[in-house]
Amino acid sequence: MGTFPADYPEPIFLSETNSTNSYLDELCNKTSVAELTSVYTDFQTAGRGQRGNSWESEAGANLLFSFVLYPDFLEARKQFLLSQITALALQELLSQYTDEIRIKWPNDIYWKDQKICGTLIENDLTGVHISRSISGTGVNLNQESFLSDAPNPVSLFQITGRRYDRKEILCDFMERVAQYYTLLKDGETELIASRYQAVLYRKEGFHAYKDKDGSFRARICGIEPSGALILEDESGKRREYMFKEVSFEL
Repeated sequence: MGTFPADYPEPIFLSETNSTNSYLDELCNKTSVAELTSVYTDFQTAGRGQRGNSWESEAGANLLFSFVLYPDFLEARKQFLLSQITALALQELLSQYTDEIRIKWPNDIYWKDQKICGTLIENDLTGVHISRSISGTGVNLNQESFLSDAPNPVSLFQITGRRYDRKEILCDFMERVAQYYTLLKDGETELIASRYQAVLYRKEGFHAYKDKDGSFRARICGIEPSGALILEDESGKRREYMFKEVSFEL
């Protein structure tokens, strides 16, 4: 294990970088970089998350990586499919080691009510299609404790008491995401969407949410191809939200 498949580029290892997404972006701008090239690091000095959040990570403890795709067959309006295949690959990967791993819309990975993994995807467009997609992920792997005021982080070590080889985990992930990318290229979008919805966090029952008008309880009805989250509140009203328009209250 830990040996990269012959048909994927060997991952690039950096002892330290500002962020793996930024490094890979600059590399792609300077030279020809093969699809499914990945970069991982011991430490990010400026790791980025959704909503401009930073990502707390003890040096050398976790898997911090990015990879590049060139999905020029995919229209920009369907870019949520890239979030789905990345999240599915992560959910399946981590589910080998523990139960109750779920995808929290749009693409965080949760164990029970705690965040084990976050992803930031940055897409470049040419016309109406996506010319390049760089996906950066932080997986809390071997960290023993978290010191920041982030509300609910957890690591796989905290869950299982075991330590994990980062390159081995990255290898497994890249195999899985490549398989999902093949499904995407083959037009299997309904299969991808159904698998995504089957492993959603809070997919059953009513839970607390918050939007610009305040808190409410609702259940998940589904996810639109655009990525919009469809909720139904306790009065039966249907509510539709794009990214950052609603938050899950924990």
